[in-house]
Amino acid sequence: MRAEVSTLFGLNVYTDKGVYVGKVNDLVLDPNESKISGLAVGKINQELFNITGKGVILPYRWVIASGDIIIIKQMAHRFKKEAAKPEKESD
Repeated sequence: MRAEVSTLFGLNVYTDKGVYVGKVNDLVLDPNESKISGLAVGKINQELFNITGKGVILPYRWVIASGDIIIIKQMAHRFKKEAAKPEKESD
């Protein structure tokens, strides 16, 4: 998948299941291999991530497609850990 780097800035990122992840703020480049190694994503979906910062870095290998939006593999189990569910008390 080839694209000009500048075309990726500001694109919305979604999972392949249609869940909004965030918006591309910057890219992480690997100068030794002359390729993109990650996406710096801001305005993140707080329902997906347990973080207090402004964004996250997603590995570029997760990207499935890019165009008007970026689609990444569904990796929900890697994002937010579910809160422990309270156990029911038996009567």
